[in-house]
Amino acid sequence: MTDFLRARLGSGAQVIDTHISRVVIGPERAYKIKKPVAFSYLDFSTREKRAAAAETEIAINRRTAPAIYLGTRRISRAKRGGLELDGDGETIETIVEMRSFDQADLFDQMAQRGALTAELMTRLTEKLVAFHGEAAPDFELGGAEGMARILALDEGALAGSGLATPQRVAAFEGALREKLTEIAALLDARRAAGKVRRCHGDLTLRNICLFEGEPTPFDAIEFDERLGTIDVLYDLAFLLMDLTHRGLAGHANLVFNRYLDAADETDGLSALPFFMAVRASIRAHVTATQAKGATADKAEALRAEAESYFDLAERLIAPREKILVAIGGFSGSGKSTLAAALAPHLGPAPGARILSSDRIRKALHGIAATDRLPPEAYAPAVSERVYARMRAEAARTLSCGGAAIADGVFDRPRLAAAIEQVARDDRAPFAGLWLMATREKMVARIVARRGDPSDATPAVLDMQMEKGEAPDGWTRLDAARERVEILADALKVATRT
Repeated sequence: MTDFLRARLGSGAQVIDTHISRVVIGPERAYKIKKPVAFSYLDFSTREKRAAAAETEIAINRRTAPAIYLGTRRISRAKRGGLELDGDGETIETIVEMRSFDQADLFDQMAQRGALTAELMTRLTEKLVAFHGEAAPDFELGGAEGMARILALDEGALAGSGLATPQRVAAFEGALREKLTEIAALLDARRAAGKVRRCHGDLTLRNICLFEGEPTPFDAIEFDERLGTIDVLYDLAFLLMDLTHRGLAGHANLVFNRYLDAADETDGLSALPFFMAVRASIRAHVTATQAKGATADKAEALRAEAESYFDLAERLIAPREKILVAIGGFSGSGKSTLAAALAPHLGPAPGARILSSDRIRKALHGIAATDRLPPEAYAPAVSERVYARMRAEAARTLSCGGAAIADGVFDRPRLAAAIEQVARDDRAPFAGLWLMATREKMVARIVARRGDPSDATPAVLDMQMEKGEAPDGWTRLDAARERVEILADALKVATRT
């Protein structure tokens, strides 16, 4: 069948194999053949089962990639011998037909060459929020029972992987079980609230591409409804884990924050590190299995990759301290830049929740973060609502064991005192940072902004400088320096708190 499809697609057709499928890729079309295999989590052992899975794959993936998934085709026997597509003869196999794309446009390839921009990750996150919001909820699958089933499968595979000593594996599995017991009621409550939905199920960078200029998830799990019908945050966790594993913790934190800016998922924060750890553990034993079947020249690299996934899984499930950091300063002092750099280093994975006064203000008015607001949207009464929302979200984040960064001007003593009180009420550590720069420096930053949530102008800055003041007790940082120097000082303050 492979030779037949390669001939149909023309010279230069590529063949990519996975453990469950073979994909033949041409310049404009690609064909996926499901392999006749059976594992604990899927059964493609008969032609009928593979045909049904092909039809399901089309239906599932057209939700996120309708332009890629064209339909199913039948490879049939031709009357004069040989094979043909959709002929009248006996059906040999049912395959998936897709539009092909440059493999360089896969997000894992783009990550390797540093092409995953903040703007692109934001657009991807917006798509994921919409996709999860439209996906059908399920009130039977998922929940604590669903995660227990996943852990049971994971434990058996991990124990046989040879990745670590039995004692180390047992300690890790014990930590997962302990955390699952802790969050079981939360997982069931989220299912009852409709947070378990028919998701993607395999949301890694290799299953996202830039198609016709748009970030496009594809290749969702079609072979097991239980693996695809999961908590939306467990779906998101695969992407967050993958980014973290690739050394892109800042990207993971960006996706996390843009997702929570748009979706009310703060209550699930205590489950997110657990979800990410499970995802890393699964990748560890799957990659270890691939290493066992690989040629000698590839086995060593796959083995090292598997071990790195397990190392990450252990780090993700390890407890991390919550903290509330407030970053204040006049417009253009670099608050949001520091918040984005600092967030991946604080609290449980994927880092701190950034609560930006600019983004909160836009959300309260029902507009996009980069849309402009009229001057009346900055009236004192409106600002009171903005900072009240910020404090409420910070309190919710801390109550879930997470870290939060409050990003606002904080040039009034009562605003600074109020955010400090949030940490005291939760008995959480607090660090207040005040960024300082010359007016010239801040004006230069303001006028250079493009696509930024802030509406501040040099005139607004002048009013702030005339009336505002740094909060007592907050650490003052020279924000005119290089970003790495500012971050280093901020980390020192936050970690010694």
